Order: sequence, then structure tokens, then C-alpha cells
Amino acid sequence: MADIQQLRTGLATNLATISGLRTSVDIPDNPNPPIAIVQLIRAEYHQDFRNGMTEYTFAVQVLVGRADDRTAQRNLDAYCSSDSASSVKKAIESNRTLSGYAYDCVVTEMSSYGSVLVNDTTYLAAEFSVRVLAS
Repeated sequence: MADIQQLRTGLATNLATISGLRTSVDIPDNPNPPIAIVQLIRAEYHQDFRNGMTEYTFAVQVLVGRADDRTAQRNLDAYCSSDSASSVKKAIESNRTLSGYAYDCVVTEMSSYGSVLVNDTTYLAAEFSVRVLAS
């Protein structure tokens, strides 16, 4: 049986395969971009007949610096692409069992593409929804 921290760590490990992308399983006070932050959104219990499976929804927020707006947007576009070398979707789904802690994980959508303010600093960001099935 996996705990939430193991699932977060598994997602962060998959994301760390993207060259140059930092990862965090905790919400940082002062993020250092580019960074992918793994956050639990919800858990839906009793997903099978014997109540042994839980469906977790994680948000992976990717932040990039805005020193140069064009470069920031191109960098974020690469993370949002479904098949680039920097694809968040591709990285997360590269090990769908999260090293044995989950039955399956899949990126279901990308949303909230745009500017976000964190501690008086504006970043360009996108958020990915990830469904994880685990016991």
C-alpha cells in the first residue's frame, strides 16, 4: 500500500528525467524556476468492490521565469507539448506504476496556462492534472 508521500515522490522522480527541470514534493516558499511542484488535490476512496483502491488527483504546477517573455513562453510550451524532450506528460507517464507504488498514472489535462504571482514574483505557469490509482 502506497502512501501519499511515496506517490508524490514517484511523480517527482519521473519529472526529474526532464533535463534542467527542478522538482518539489513540497510547496516551496520561494520557488527556483524552472520547477515542477507536485500537489495533492483530492482522493476518492472505495474505487473497487473490495474498497482497496483509491483514485488520487495530483496537480503538477510548472513555473518558468519571466526574465524574457518570449523565451519563457517557448520553454513552457515545450513542457506542455505531448511529445517534446521536455514534455511533462511524457515524463510522468514514462513510469506509470511510479516504481511499483501505483497501479497506474496518467496525465488527464493541462490547464491554467498563464501568469501566476508567487511571493511578489510573476512567473509563467501551467498546471497538469494527474490521475493516480493506488491501494
